[in-house]
Amino acid sequence: MPSPDLQDLAKVEAGLDALDTPTTSRAQPGWRRFVRSVWPPVVALVVLVVVWQILWAAAFWPEFKLPAPLAVWDEFVEMVETGRIFEVLWTSIHRAVLGFLAAVVIATPLGLLVAKVSVVRRAIGPLLSGLQSLPSVAWVPAAILWFGLNDGTIYFVVLLGSVPSIANGLVSGIDQIPPILPRVGKTLGAGRLASARHILLPAALPGYIAGLKQGWAFSWRSLMAAELIAQSPDLGFGLGAYLNEGSNFNDMPTVMAAIFLILLVGIGIDLLVFRPIERAVLRARGLTGALT
Repeated sequence: MPSPDLQDLAKVEAGLDALDTPTTSRAQPGWRRFVRSVWPPVVALVVLVVVWQILWAAAFWPEFKLPAPLAVWDEFVEMVETGRIFEVLWTSIHRAVLGFLAAVVIATPLGLLVAKVSVVRRAIGPLLSGLQSLPSVAWVPAAILWFGLNDGTIYFVVLLGSVPSIANGLVSGIDQIPPILPRVGKTLGAGRLASARHILLPAALPGYIAGLKQGWAFSWRSLMAAELIAQSPDLGFGLGAYLNEGSNFNDMPTVMAAIFLILLVGIGIDLLVFRPIERAVLRARGLTGALT
């Protein structure tokens, strides 16, 4: 029979093992998780519409400044019936996705370079931070003069809006990696590429994903700014052009419909793409408390 001291030591070891083990919450049915994630924004939307309807009924502002919710809904219905909404959404979304993917390809090696090479960080680190704070709309006039009224202008503005955010997010994630991890990889014979692939990127994944989310937000905002200013038949008809059309004709229902569509796409991409990835990463690290 083991002595009391050995028993106490075994209990301590078991307790430490329990602390290191990721906590797992009881699995819930898919429909319940869906309801829990959907009902709060739905309730918020209903409250917003009710307040909007009350303000419209009180006639604090003229109709051309604050249209009724039903007038905006009628604009949505008309766009769906004519099929125009699909053209508008496709034009903007495919541009944003292509520009964002290109930004990821550029920003990922750039972020690794800035994070690991001190000379590069001192040289272009402040520039990346400055570009991230610079409004993307400031690049639109210059891009039009450089590239003309074509897709090159749109993608240039999108890249300058998203690359700094993604790169800085990756740099921030790498800066938070415990120094022992790269040293262990080097001891085991990992080269620069292997270390970046198998150590740095996985360890910096939470910060990298945060940078990707911010990069998408900046990409979407940059695209809307470019579409609002750069107008040409060669550029197609996206959400920015749709919003600009409503403004030119003093059509507030069209303006409100365009704003809600822009907001809907941004929220939809976050919920359908980034939120599941973020949940999977947090769950893999045992951070289940952040998933509630």
